[in-house]
Amino acid sequence: MKKILIVDDRVEVQELLAATFRRQDYRVLKAGSGREAVDTAIQHKPDLVVMDLIMPGDLDGIEATRVLKGDPRTSSCKVMIVTGKQGARALKEGTEAGADAFFFKPFSPLELLRKVEEILG
Repeated sequence: MKKILIVDDRVEVQELLAATFRRQDYRVLKAGSGREAVDTAIQHKPDLVVMDLIMPGDLDGIEATRVLKGDPRTSSCKVMIVTGKQGARALKEGTEAGADAFFFKPFSPLELLRKVEEILG
């Protein structure tokens, strides 16, 4: 069973995404900050990290992605940044940090699952 780590500071978003992924038999992990995401990824080695771009604390989605991709313990994790911020700057920063994919809000659960399946192969 593949593991997906959901990273978002809003619990309601975590729950919505978790319910979506569990319907497809993914094992779901959750984190509410970039720092917690890094710690959880090191401990549980998810196949995919679904990361919000804007989060409180010292690690936003871009910085957390940079840390995950730069650490040999987590560098193989795929990272998909989910954001409502559509613009070249966010894409450029995320790509430079090592994000494997982007997904833009608002979205349908079906579209999200298709993208996840595409990333995980």
